[in-house]
Amino acid sequence: MVSKQHKTDFIDERLASLEKSNLYRRLKAVDVRGPVAIVNGRQAIHLCSNDYLGLSQNKRVIAKTIRALRQVSQCSSRLIAGNDPKILKLEELLAAHRRTESALVCPTGYAANLGVITAMADKNSTIFSDELNHASIIDACRLSGAEIKVFAHNDVARLEDLLRQTAGRKIVVTEGIFSMDGDAANLKEICAVAEKHDAITVVDDAHGDFVIGPNFSGTPASFGVEADVHISSMSKGLGCFGGYVAASAKIRELLINTSRQFIYTSALPDHLCAAATAAIPIAKKGNLQKRLYRNIDYFRRGMEKLGFSLGNSASQIIPVLVGDERKAVMLSQDLLEQGVFAQAVRYPTVRKGSARLRVSLTSMHTQKHLDLALAAFEKSGKKLGLTYF
Repeated sequence: MVSKQHKTDFIDERLASLEKSNLYRRLKAVDVRGPVAIVNGRQAIHLCSNDYLGLSQNKRVIAKTIRALRQVSQCSSRLIAGNDPKILKLEELLAAHRRTESALVCPTGYAANLGVITAMADKNSTIFSDELNHASIIDACRLSGAEIKVFAHNDVARLEDLLRQTAGRKIVVTEGIFSMDGDAANLKEICAVAEKHDAITVVDDAHGDFVIGPNFSGTPASFGVEADVHISSMSKGLGCFGGYVAASAKIRELLINTSRQFIYTSALPDHLCAAATAAIPIAKKGNLQKRLYRNIDYFRRGMEKLGFSLGNSASQIIPVLVGDERKAVMLSQDLLEQGVFAQAVRYPTVRKGSARLRVSLTSMHTQKHLDLALAAFEKSGKKLGLTYF
């Protein structure tokens, strides 16, 4: 008698395949305590946080959040339950920060990307997307129904060729600082060719926002260009939660009226809006960025001296390139045993064969933290044959 296959056997097969390919992921218990964390019961230097300025730990931000906590959530969408004044105040600050007419707060940066691209693009549109764009951008492009033309990373010549060959509505989308490589988009050239070919420019600047540029207004400001749509996250430079879009007033109205990701989801809770409102003026002072820049320079120089390959990163995101998925996992595990928490990033987040450890530095790290991390990387790198010195 032939045994009947169980309806969930495919799950076992898929998980086994992931395990065999060194692509299986396991959640770790992590209790964050500033620049360190308790990871699976072991204290380690925390090199995985996107809290670049340490504002999630800021006492004034925490106090403002607690004072604003009248209720957990608005429990409905903004079009149904209305706008809390704290949301409107935050949007005013964010628009001024990005130097745009208006801003619209969204539940997450992921939702913001989906909401913008699916509202602005349709089957009569063509989207030009950098090959290394974040998964949320890729998903948004697919959901929009538009034709998608992917150009090689930062290849402005290829982008212009594609734009020249295309008629109809055109939208160019790129990250500002790329989340896995830590390098910047060639925004000056990208915006120039987009303008030349009458294309809308959309920049996801989650990792540059509040970190770089004049008045820390992000990557477009640092290049001296104007994007049509700015998308960002408040969980990175601001250390809070939520996403937002900064653009013209009419784009904001379009999103309010047509973006499914805005219309059909609950509003960002007002205490989280209060937290971001409290964090913005602290982030604008610049002292935290100075500390962060020092840490970036110190750690990068130290890793290069050890012989690690760090790609073209010019930001707080430093990829320690390994290549082999198994070795990347082994490096992460070996570092954790030495008290350093740095996660392995593998396919599908990056291409197969380009696995790396994604180090994220913050202003909270001291030189002692960085020295201990460098010593651990030196020991693990030699042990696994990843360094040439």
